[in-house]
Amino acid sequence: MPIGSTGSGRSTWDAFYGWLNKQDLRPNTILQIHRILSRAIKLAVRREIIARNVCGLIDAPNGEEVEIEPLSEDEARDILDVAKDRRNGTRWSVALALGLRQCEALGLRWKYVDLRRGQLRIFWQIKHQRYRHGCEDPHACGADLHRYPCPADCPKAKRKSGRRHTCVKQRCPASCDRRGGKCPKFCTPDCTKHAPSCPQRVGGWAFVKPKGKSKLVVPLPPPLIPLLKLHREAQEAERAAAGEKWQDRDLVWCEPDGSPIEARQDWEEWKELLRLAEVDKDARVHDARHTAATLLLEQGIDMRVVQVILGHSQLTTTKRYTHVTENLAGDAMARMGRALWDD
Repeated sequence: MPIGSTGSGRSTWDAFYGWLNKQDLRPNTILQIHRILSRAIKLAVRREIIARNVCGLIDAPNGEEVEIEPLSEDEARDILDVAKDRRNGTRWSVALALGLRQCEALGLRWKYVDLRRGQLRIFWQIKHQRYRHGCEDPHACGADLHRYPCPADCPKAKRKSGRRHTCVKQRCPASCDRRGGKCPKFCTPDCTKHAPSCPQRVGGWAFVKPKGKSKLVVPLPPPLIPLLKLHREAQEAERAAAGEKWQDRDLVWCEPDGSPIEARQDWEEWKELLRLAEVDKDARVHDARHTAATLLLEQGIDMRVVQVILGHSQLTTTKRYTHVTENLAGDAMARMGRALWDD
């Protein structure tokens, strides 16, 4: 549904959000779309491209509170017991103890690890940015990769050997279901895609500022320091074995050749650990962060200290773990009862 096709009044935006609600999107996704649109239009107003922010005509959609299901202390210990003898096993020790986000952990570099003081400086995260053409003519650059419908006199259909070719002479409509949703995808006449094959491409792995753009210094639990020292020694041995093939990015956790670990591969490693530790939960990688927050609060750590360790920009984010503080409050009252009434 094109925005603004019927004007920019409230009825148009009501229709737009009504259309979004029919797209089987989660409430939080719709809320994020609203925030992006509102921010973009706000900038347009500031630059005097348009006169007003029409997103202000409607209330922001309601998001949904995702229920947090952290691992228990025993489950966390079981995972660490399985991970201790695996390559990059300390990656999960740091995840469960400090609650680093996935990209922060995978982007952590040794120069930001102070094992003498027992500190980590979370100044960067690593992201695989989408490739873009760096050449002057992206369309010509991808000429050999463009895919268009077959011409009327298709030469591939005439060949008598090799792989059989079935001509597709027109684009399928969006509602086509003849191939189970796997219709051929063709390029537009002015296609500028296929950037990964561009000799002058830009993008790929890059270090970017972490979420919230804040620089965070967090202390290491003392038992983790010798484990990281052993991990570094093992990595130096891999570096020597790889020789000239080693990609020197100074990463704490990396592939055997020094290259960054893909997020998907990191996810698969986490799922393997859950299986081996016999944890009967479909926990996400991010749930290790929730587990760290929960365990810190269960140790009686002040919520503002937990906020600093996790790098939450607002205390309200940390307060999502109020179910833990409620348990602690119950324990406190039990102690008070024993102090006042027990003989």
